[in-house]
Amino acid sequence: MGETQNTQEQDINQLLKVRREKLATLQENGKDPFLITKYDVTHHSLEIKNNFDNLEGQTVSVAGRIMSKRVMGKASFCNVQDIQGNIQSYVARDSIGEEPYADFKKYDVGDIVGIKGEVFKTKTGEISIHAGEVKLLSKSLQILPEKYHGLVNTDIRYRQRYTDLIMNEEVKDTFVKRSRIISSIRRYLDAQGFLEVETPMLVSNAGGAAARPFETHYNALDEDVKLRISLELYLKRLIVGGMERVYEIGRVFRNEGLDTRHNPEFTLMELYQAYTDYNGMMDLTENMFRHVAKEVCGSTTITYGGVEIDLGSPFKRITMIDAVKEYTGVDFDSIKDTEEAKKIADEKGVHYEARHKKGDILNLFFEEFVEEHLVQPTFVMDHPVEISPLTKRKPDKPDYVERFELFITCREMCNAYSELNDPIDQRARFAAQEEAFAAGDEEANHTDEDFLNALEVGMPPTGGIGYGIDRLVMLLTDSPAIRDVLLFPTMKSLN
Repeated sequence: MGETQNTQEQDINQLLKVRREKLATLQENGKDPFLITKYDVTHHSLEIKNNFDNLEGQTVSVAGRIMSKRVMGKASFCNVQDIQGNIQSYVARDSIGEEPYADFKKYDVGDIVGIKGEVFKTKTGEISIHAGEVKLLSKSLQILPEKYHGLVNTDIRYRQRYTDLIMNEEVKDTFVKRSRIISSIRRYLDAQGFLEVETPMLVSNAGGAAARPFETHYNALDEDVKLRISLELYLKRLIVGGMERVYEIGRVFRNEGLDTRHNPEFTLMELYQAYTDYNGMMDLTENMFRHVAKEVCGSTTITYGGVEIDLGSPFKRITMIDAVKEYTGVDFDSIKDTEEAKKIADEKGVHYEARHKKGDILNLFFEEFVEEHLVQPTFVMDHPVEISPLTKRKPDKPDYVERFELFITCREMCNAYSELNDPIDQRARFAAQEEAFAAGDEEANHTDEDFLNALEVGMPPTGGIGYGIDRLVMLLTDSPAIRDVLLFPTMKSLN
């Protein structure tokens, strides 16, 4: 095995050497491709194929990467890949000239070329370009992998996404779809009267979520700052300022582990709407998910992991207490206090920490026994106040709050509140979070005095929501892992 590997490495090194020698020869002959600054592209591959009846016999210019090449004496075929796909070109010595044809025969798979010629159809019926001119625009000094799908080590696909995009058309399609999803969301919200805004990424107090922040030092002010973990507290300040409907789509940073659903930097969208509550956020979410699915996927029925997901029917709505009762038989409404909750947790084998209260244990039961069943769209509502420091209490049940999370394919897709706008209650919640931090909860919020000041100025009743954009893209592109929908996912350094 070792000898075979050494032989392969020697062969590859020889091929790489030949490519550099070809470049050196081109440069010596005044044909350095890296001196070319532009090429006028008139058409792309799919555009030509879709409009063949109008373009037959017309002269077009395309540019892209040579993906295959077949030299047959005085005439050759090559396949060129651009943003839309692939198109064949027929390259004949008598059409482009003897010297250019001799140069063309030395081009390698991976080289980037411009081709100008007439659109025609071959005897086998393939739409092609009869080249009148072929121009080398960039020399590839590396060798493209032959069968990228066959790579056992997918690590290389994430590290070298540029190669992955070249070799796997479905990967490129995923990221084209991602862009369309985000554009579709913007169109929907803009039509609803929302304003897109931008808020700081470097903050002195990273609040608005239960997560550990990344920390850095700002030299100019000689201050330690953090990368934001959420968009919430600044967007709420804008609601205080009278901007009644705002949203932001941006990167947030959480100092946590990597898995199929988590990346330390990811795309979050948060929106806030004055004069509505979490019921209004449920309606908006349901309508927006349908709008995006229909616009991007062409249907409100999609398939994820072989399972059909129905986004067209009304989403199920259930309280966290009822959901836990449905799947465990335990009714937290009948549990009097934390001591009794811990006793039942012990009986059910649910691990908890000493600092956890009844509400925390309800949430642990939900995570342990319920989440895995929530395949179809389900709004889980009315969380315990202990895990919801920024949410308005339910007037008739003050130990619980007006909050929901949407679950699809057993994953949380978004998190929404009737926002807490009582500055006195908010100060008390921050104090409870500070106690939790002191007791060892590294993800607890810290008191934000300026935010409390904003609430004292006065915030109207408001509904707010945060969406994990990457998870929505995973759902609508049938992608199993978050790395599959991030162009450049976080990877451990090789050195």
